[in-house]
Amino acid sequence: MTSPERPLVLASSSPFRRELLARLGLPFTCDSPDIDETPLPGEPPQQLVERLALEKARAVAARHPDALVIGSDQVAVLADDTVLGKPGSGEQACEQLRRASGSQVRFLTGLCLLDAASGDYRSCCEPFSVYFRDLDDARIRRYVDKEQPLNCAGSFKSEGLGITLFARLAGDDPNALIGLPLIRLTDFLGDFGVPLP
Repeated sequence: MTSPERPLVLASSSPFRRELLARLGLPFTCDSPDIDETPLPGEPPQQLVERLALEKARAVAARHPDALVIGSDQVAVLADDTVLGKPGSGEQACEQLRRASGSQVRFLTGLCLLDAASGDYRSCCEPFSVYFRDLDDARIRRYVDKEQPLNCAGSFKSEGLGITLFARLAGDDPNALIGLPLIRLTDFLGDFGVPLP
């Protein structure tokens, strides 16, 4: 068990993850990890996101040795197992959405809660599926121009206008789609003795 006074640190610069974590009503700070996110040769997407979540937490834990550190990473995976990362440009975002049109895309979110003092941690990969509507080029372009989802895996923001692109969603925790699975995180925090409302 751990003391509720221990610092909680989110190893992320994502405003979306910050907003999600704030919903739990716990005091926390953010510290951006600086790690290489390149997949290892032949690394399956699930292992990739779990490894990167742990590496992000460890990188930040080195600067916060008494903290509980939350790491998270996400990829989108097409039916043919092609991984869609952050597009980085409008053209790449449009291309990702063309590939997703009319099909299922699995979002895999790696989550890690690391006790920096002991090195003990909990981790998981939380899946969530998005079933896209059939999207024509004009609709895709309007969406990308309006929302600018250039830093989002899969090229959309489900918490914004991205919801208009979907036929349906399937998964245990809709927060996972945004990048931080709060249901599993709540379990992990409980494992480390953090009191929650």
